[in-house]
Amino acid sequence: MSVIELHDNEFKTFQKVIFEAVGITLNDSKKTLVQSRLNRRMVHYKLDSFTTYLRIIAVNSSEKMQMINLITTNETYFFREEAHFNFMKKIIASRNDIRIWSAASSVGAEAYSLAMLCNEAFSDWKIYGSDINSEVIKKARMGLYPLSWIDKIPDNLKSKYCLKGKGNYEGQFLIDRELTKNMSFFENNLLKINTKIGQFDVIFLRNVLLYFNDETKQKVVENVVANLKTGGYLIISLTENLQSVQIPFLKQVATSIYQKDYNDT
Repeated sequence: MSVIELHDNEFKTFQKVIFEAVGITLNDSKKTLVQSRLNRRMVHYKLDSFTTYLRIIAVNSSEKMQMINLITTNETYFFREEAHFNFMKKIIASRNDIRIWSAASSVGAEAYSLAMLCNEAFSDWKIYGSDINSEVIKKARMGLYPLSWIDKIPDNLKSKYCLKGKGNYEGQFLIDRELTKNMSFFENNLLKINTKIGQFDVIFLRNVLLYFNDETKQKVVENVVANLKTGGYLIISLTENLQSVQIPFLKQVATSIYQKDYNDT
């Protein structure tokens, strides 16, 4: 399959379109990623230039969403960043119920990891997972993953909540449906305030802030924290920080973990 070259002026247009749609800033190093991920759409439409594809997404909202889905799919895996799950074990052990929002959930590995920990402790828990990418939300709802992903899951949880596939599902595993009854996955744009899902004890916002400029990062964190209870925790990735974000009622309590310290409503 031949690869169509993405020219600098075309890439700049993609940068603008993506930023205006979802607030993500694609730096110049992402040019090759954009070219490779969109190549299948070039083949699908039998195009010989990205300029023509840009004309298509300008008038076709469905194709524009397809393009956003392809570009915003990020790496994820179960129990990523162990320190956060050790912290969550302590929080869960001190409670008898909990509501958690995985605000950039991708295909759901983070949300299901949290669900396993919660279900081991009590039955009164609820986890919401959201993402701008409609395709990864479909995968999250399905809860079906490559068998190679199972290695990161602790053995006791693996044997209890992971069902190895057979026949057509050989080489995959399914998350036990016992967990999904307390979970909900939905599409969500972090640039918008979410008034429908209520308040949470813990919000995970990991591995997404690095794609935003400072102004957009401020808006995203403000929107997400609006759904955080007083005393609740916001958890970002160990590779991220909130140095450019000005939210006085968030105090850092550990590396990449922040607590909402007063009721701002």
